[in-house]
Formats: sequence, structure tokens, C-alpha cells
Amino acid sequence: MSTTGTALRQVVEDAVRTAASDEDDDVGLVARAVRGEEVLLDAAWGLADRRHALPMTPRHRFATASGCKGFTALAVLSLVADGTLTLGTTARSLLGDDLPLVADDVTVEHLLAHRSGIGEYLDDDADLAEYLMPVPVHRLVSPEDYLPLLDGHPTEFGAGERFAYSNAGFVLLSVLAQRASGVPFHDLVRERVLGPAGMTSTGYPRSDALPGDAAVGYVRVDGAWRTNVHHLPVVGGGDGGAYTTTADMEGFWSALLAGRLVPDDLVAAMREPRPTGDDEAYGLGLWLFDDGTVGLAGEDTGVSFASRHDPATGTTWTVAGTTAEAAWPVARAVREALAG
Repeated sequence: MSTTGTALRQVVEDAVRTAASDEDDDVGLVARAVRGEEVLLDAAWGLADRRHALPMTPRHRFATASGCKGFTALAVLSLVADGTLTLGTTARSLLGDDLPLVADDVTVEHLLAHRSGIGEYLDDDADLAEYLMPVPVHRLVSPEDYLPLLDGHPTEFGAGERFAYSNAGFVLLSVLAQRASGVPFHDLVRERVLGPAGMTSTGYPRSDALPGDAAVGYVRVDGAWRTNVHHLPVVGGGDGGAYTTTADMEGFWSALLAGRLVPDDLVAAMREPRPTGDDEAYGLGLWLFDDGTVGLAGEDTGVSFASRHDPATGTTWTVAGTTAEAAWPVARAVREALAG
């Protein structure tokens, strides 16, 4: 490891100790940073599985929560690239009589940019230790299974008026993509995004049948650590829930920005900043930052995840944790150290 890498490791170790002291020493964390071909950091801490005391390794798969909204966006944009959809395709044209409260003028572009105004099915500000899903989580497998959750929520504002982060919008995108293509959503993501990017360790496994190299997410309930299996859909969907690795995320950013997933004009559209009212901007499925980096991030019960790429320097970093809070001090340390 280079001098820069050694310094980065020291800074991150301090952040890991902060994360552990905030929760406990068993909290699982993984972090990797590369600049071009140089590996600056490739490390893991804590446990991937508390029950069996299995240590986390840098090669473990981990949940991404909303971090995989970028996969959904690219699956949809691949259908734009082949003419199956356009950015101006309305949701209503594919919904028919379903979800009558979705405004007729809501388009694919509105949904991708979180500017649709459709009603939200999930409260992002709720206590993540609660059981938030209003239907049994084992029934949430295909996008169509979410229709009862999406139904009955009034429009919050007119399409295109402003930014409002929307899980419902990305679930709706998965429904539209599946209906337009005739291909099951998870297969579509695998064929259009994960396969071309070489992301062989990324996918949507059932939470009640995780592969042996997948880290388990945890939440503290009534003072005890419990897995998140009863808190989230049994299979991830359009708004989140895929599992990946730090190495696969490097492949993702490389493939995206090289135009191997969608054509360059659609990559440019993804990176066109749209204001959010906060410090960062949003494109189509990607967070955009003032320093020129692009990113994905997610937080949910038993999940914290962030991945960023700097096209100017070829630097990619990814951090993930097995609780909703663990990754953030580590991600902040990595980001600040690389910026410094």
C-alpha cells in the first residue's frame, strides 16, 4: 500500500473505532478505495454474521438499500436506448386503470429525477427499528406485488414542480420497465446492467436464503441485536435491496462512465444536475456533488451504504455497514481524506 493508502487506512481506523463505540465492536464494516490501478484501501472489520461469529471480509456481499436505485435507472434507460420507452413516456400509458391517483402527466423522466409528485408509500423519517411494511414482507417479490402499497396515496405536487426523494417513484419505474419490456424486472437488471458491467457478485437474493458470503444486516430491537429479515421486502426491488461487493461497484462506475451500459447521451442525461434544495444535486438515478463526483447511497434497517466515483482522478470508493448508521463515519473519513 502506498503512503497515501497508509495514511488513508489510519484515518479510517479511527472512524471505525467511532462507529464501533457508537454501536458495538461486532458491527460489520467494509471499505475499499482505488485511484486508477492503485488500491488505497481494501479492508473489513467486525462480523458479517453475529449468530455464527463470522468475521467480515473485503469480499463479502452487502446490502445497498437505496444505493441500487442507479441499477433501476439504468435498466429503464436501456429501454429508452432501444426505443421501448422514452423519457416522455407517461406512467399512465402503461398503468392502465392501476394506481388511479398517479397523475396522467407523470413521465419516466419525472420518476427518474424524483420530481413526479406521486404519493409516497414509505416514511423515510420513521424509526428504522419499527416494522414499517404494511403487508407481509415475504409477499414482496415482484414489482407487481407492490401495487397495493403504492395505491391510495394522493399526489403531493404537480409533476416537475420540485424535487422530493421518492421510493414509490422507483418502485413504479420497476413496474413500468417490467410491463414495457415483458421481462421480469430482476432479469432485466441482470441482463442490461449487472452482466455488461461484469458485476458477477451482485443481485437480489432472498433475505431468508442469503448466500454464505453475504453480510447480515442488524437492528437493535428492545435492547437486543436482531437481523433485519422481518423489516424489509424479502427480495429487493426498484427502490432498493440489491446486494453487491466493493469490487463490483468499481466495475459499475467504470462501465457506466465508459458508455457500456447506456449510450453516452443518456449517461450525460444521468449526470445533468437538477437542484434538490440541499447541497447536492440529483441527475437521473445518481447523486451529483459540487466536487464533480457522482454517487449512490442508501440507508435502511440494518443497511448503510455509499459509493462515489471521481471521473477527474479515476478514484472510486465504497463503504458499507451492517447497521443503519455504521457506514457514515467511515464514509466521511474516506471522503475527507481523499479530498485532502
